[in-house]
Amino acid sequence: MSPPPTQPLFLARETYRKRRVMDAARLLPVAGAFLIAIPVLWVTPEDPAADTAREAVYIFLVWTALVAGAYLLSRRLMLAVEEGGAGDGGAEGDAALEPEPPAAAASPQSRAEAAQAGDREHR
Repeated sequence: MSPPPTQPLFLARETYRKRRVMDAARLLPVAGAFLIAIPVLWVTPEDPAADTAREAVYIFLVWTALVAGAYLLSRRLMLAVEEGGAGDGGAEGDAALEPEPPAAAASPQSRAEAAQAGDREHR
């Protein structure tokens, strides 16, 4: 049996924060669905009529909080990507987050040449 490690597990502070922000971004839609479903539980057997005004205000406030939360999380994620990528900061993480450059617009003549070259390869 090996002895327990003498040093605690060290995670880089920035990497840890970036991952927690990504986790929060993944959890936000689930939390929003749960919060929006809560008014269903407000109906009581004594008063089956729903209090529409109270529910509408609640839904509006939840929606506003979700929009604000998504905005704040997106800002944090954009800053994290600009500072060096998300995840563990390796080259693989950076490459996976960067968009592919748009393909150069091909002229009709070059498209025809490419089609002819493709036809020759299939023969």
